[in-house]
Amino acid sequence: MSKIKVLLVDDEEAYVKTLAERMEMRDVESRIALSGEDALKILDEGDPPNVMVLDLRMPGLQGMEVLERVKRDFPHIEVIILTGHGGEQEEKEAQRLGAFHYLQKPADTGLILRTVRSAWKKSHKIKKQTTNF
Repeated sequence: MSKIKVLLVDDEEAYVKTLAERMEMRDVESRIALSGEDALKILDEGDPPNVMVLDLRMPGLQGMEVLERVKRDFPHIEVIILTGHGGEQEEKEAQRLGAFHYLQKPADTGLILRTVRSAWKKSHKIKKQTTNF
């Protein structure tokens, strides 16, 4: 079984580094982007992740715009919104744009990991379907 690759996108550097360390301890390969712009640059470099964990409010490019671009340009990447801002309206918008799940901070690491694993299973199936004609 291939290793889960996650891109963590959040401008709260200490938080995202801690989350990445916890993911690595559970055998989940993670990269960090501290802005929406950095996240899109990483995706354009190639070797995209299976799953993206994305904050909504960041300086510069906001999470909803990143979500929209990812689902348009990389439909096999499942995006989990993990935010301390937002509510029901943002959750509905994220779902409309194709988010896999919407979690509120602070979220338990176990819950985040279970959600990442579920999203990975879905992304793995989608990627297989699009590459096996």
